[in-house]
Amino acid sequence: MAQDDKRYFFYFALTILMVALVYQPKVYAQRPVNEIEITQHIADTSKQRDLIDIGKEILRIKPPKSVDSTGKKVYFSFLPFSTAVPGGGHALITSTTAGFYLGERTNTYMSKLTFTPYTNFGKRFGLPIRSYIWLKENNWVIDGDIRLLKYPHETWGIGKEHHGNQQINLDYTYFRLYQHALKRIHGGLFMGIGYDLDYRMNIKSTSDIPLKEYTSYPYGTDLKNKSISSGVSLNFIYDTRANSINTWAGNYANLQFRINPTFLGSDQNWKSLFFEIRRYHRLTQDRNRQNMIAMRSFFWTVFNSKAPYLDLPNLGWDPYNSSGRGFPVSRFRSKSLYYLETEYRRDITQNGLFGFVAFVNFTTINGPKNTMFEDWNVGTGAGARIKFNKNSGTNIGIDYGISKNHRGVRLTLGEVF
Repeated sequence: MAQDDKRYFFYFALTILMVALVYQPKVYAQRPVNEIEITQHIADTSKQRDLIDIGKEILRIKPPKSVDSTGKKVYFSFLPFSTAVPGGGHALITSTTAGFYLGERTNTYMSKLTFTPYTNFGKRFGLPIRSYIWLKENNWVIDGDIRLLKYPHETWGIGKEHHGNQQINLDYTYFRLYQHALKRIHGGLFMGIGYDLDYRMNIKSTSDIPLKEYTSYPYGTDLKNKSISSGVSLNFIYDTRANSINTWAGNYANLQFRINPTFLGSDQNWKSLFFEIRRYHRLTQDRNRQNMIAMRSFFWTVFNSKAPYLDLPNLGWDPYNSSGRGFPVSRFRSKSLYYLETEYRRDITQNGLFGFVAFVNFTTINGPKNTMFEDWNVGTGAGARIKFNKNSGTNIGIDYGISKNHRGVRLTLGEVF
């Protein structure tokens, strides 16, 4: 391993050790069931209010006299909106989130399925489906990500070799198939394997400068008709969040080691490591009020392998595409990337219908003109929250983020992380 990579791993290990020492888990209102920590995300939804309640009042729809206690009901949330897309222009996006239980609520977490198609009724479209499924009694967790996108893409090269207004544009059709199955080992710790495919077709530069010349990076920049990364992954997850749509308490960690050999169809032999931790620290004992500090950090590296340019770690392309509020997508790309974010969440109204968040994030990467952990890029902002579905905890999020040379609005259905 190169000396630079050894130094990055030292800083990363030190950061993880500090987080583990400072933020000892403190769980509110939890009880062990079959060695699983179950966290109630909301104690009494009858005291909460959401847009569905308001709609029922307007339409004069009477709620049922009895409440389904099996916990197997599906809670849907739906949000259509228009937004800018990478590469310019606007697209109509329809985001649908479904929260449901595949077992009793006393021993099974809420599963999540999201479907966010978009189109500009022209040459841009996307059909992404994300799933995070808890089987009965949390014995297995199934993590899936399937996407078919016609994806315009802005890029700034490796590290910070180009300024914010010096990007070039790429376009391609992208198919992703990630599927991971993890078995519970003990408590909230899961281990499993997965298959990961990134298949890009009809790659082309829409700028005058060729990508290979612009980046001076030799792998995956010759813009052949296609690029394939096909590999297997070893996955570890630690998860004590009863609800990943809107976490009320708990902790989360995700470690993935991926190998992409040519005999599985990859253009190059390369490997990657992704490690993320999340901590949700409640500031109040009130089970019906949101008052929390949420923290996350992740480290993503491809070592010194021959990873294709479009598969390099980059901001906004972490597993849930949730990093980098305040920055354009893929603003920073490198062989190694470290990200840290903190968000304060609080209700405004007593019934939880309205709330707000304030956030700040930090990104550091290596590159020909910058050094990792010595050069930091900061994004910050705030946002409003409107409760759409109190049973699944789904919020409509409207965030305004700013960074150097950029600012923008992000709409989400569910919390960002």
